[in-house]
Amino acid sequence: MIKSFKGGVHPDGSKKYTASKSIEMAPIPDKVFIPVRQHIGAPASPIVKKGDLVKKGQLIAKSAGFVSSNIHSSISGEVVDIGMYPHSGFGMCKSIVIKNDGKDEWMEGIPLIRNFEDLSEDEIINIIKENGIVGMGGATFPTHVKLSPPKGKTVDVFILNAAECEPYLTADHRAMLEYQDKIVSGVKIVMKVLKPKKAYIGIEDNKPDAIESMKKAFSGTDIEVVGLPTKYPQGAEKMLIKVITGREVPSGGLPVDVGAVVQNVGTVIAISDAVERGIPLIQRITTVSGRAIKEPKNILVRIGTKFEDVIKFCGGFSEKPAKIIMGGPMMGAAQYNLDVPVIKGTSGILALTKSDINYETESACIRCGRCINACPMGLNPSMLSILGENDLYKEAKEDYNLLDCIECGSCVYTCPAKRNIVQYIKYCKAKNAAEAKAAK
Repeated sequence: MIKSFKGGVHPDGSKKYTASKSIEMAPIPDKVFIPVRQHIGAPASPIVKKGDLVKKGQLIAKSAGFVSSNIHSSISGEVVDIGMYPHSGFGMCKSIVIKNDGKDEWMEGIPLIRNFEDLSEDEIINIIKENGIVGMGGATFPTHVKLSPPKGKTVDVFILNAAECEPYLTADHRAMLEYQDKIVSGVKIVMKVLKPKKAYIGIEDNKPDAIESMKKAFSGTDIEVVGLPTKYPQGAEKMLIKVITGREVPSGGLPVDVGAVVQNVGTVIAISDAVERGIPLIQRITTVSGRAIKEPKNILVRIGTKFEDVIKFCGGFSEKPAKIIMGGPMMGAAQYNLDVPVIKGTSGILALTKSDINYETESACIRCGRCINACPMGLNPSMLSILGENDLYKEAKEDYNLLDCIECGSCVYTCPAKRNIVQYIKYCKAKNAAEAKAAK
């Protein structure tokens, strides 16, 4: 029997808006705004210039290190600018602006037909790297790095993260119902590279149709589909590993430290496209939802499409939104305008109304301990918030395991004092990182 992890919360899933809606193809915009930072690690370096003509799938910015990722054009057209434009995570970011020529022409040689069984592990990893594949659950860690365990580390378990525990988001859910073949081939490609002894597909049990779909798709294999208790943040890597395998990632450690690698549903679909068809990561499935959206949808959208264009495709706003979020409501990032583009990590675009948001002013911590009970990492969020509030970021790191926080927001969800706990934790992390960088 599958047991749950310690802590966590049960927010309203709000998946009813889009769970039953098939994936639709979003229109290609007149212009795309493609940032060179769409991944964890060093930003990519542009290799095109203003006035260049490019085609769909063409490399336009090259990775600047091992932990980095290539960027490709999502349309065919003319590069009309390379400059600073709005970004969903960095405020402003260097971006390559391409004007659509209406042809939607592929780069020569794309797509192709290729059998992954004929490729070596190193060839597969190189293809994944060249095609700019990153983790598409939101973390955007370069996939070729994740599939290249450090020397001395052995991977014996692979887990496909199909939990999709964030409220509102249903992109992975729909993919499991509509893209079964790509998921199967993507998982098999990953397994050829890692050679694990065992593989699992973890799906929250509030998606019975997806569980049934995956069981049917993987019938005849030794890959086990596991129904997981519905609880947030079930989709966090460390929680997923703990619940499925019983292994606990150590403080400061990574999944590979306990012999596990986890990949997201959208990521294995992108892997399948890259390895078997030579298609780089130029589009993704995104959920557009919330009560302020007139027609909530799951859409396949080109990277670089403005949020404004995406929302227009979904009928616009039914009422003035109180907040726009990229991602889910628990871990997503609030946006300051609609000019930001869809990037590789845009799992969702949410438009929330005033009634969805608690505007109560935060007050002093009342030491109730609810955040401690809710924390899946076994931390003391209340103390971390107090230290952050008082600029004691070093103490937060050294004495209270600051860096183990996964910023899931469970503490904020349960806090009766309405404290912005995650905000304080992010501040402490940023201050420690800045100090470490200065010391170098």
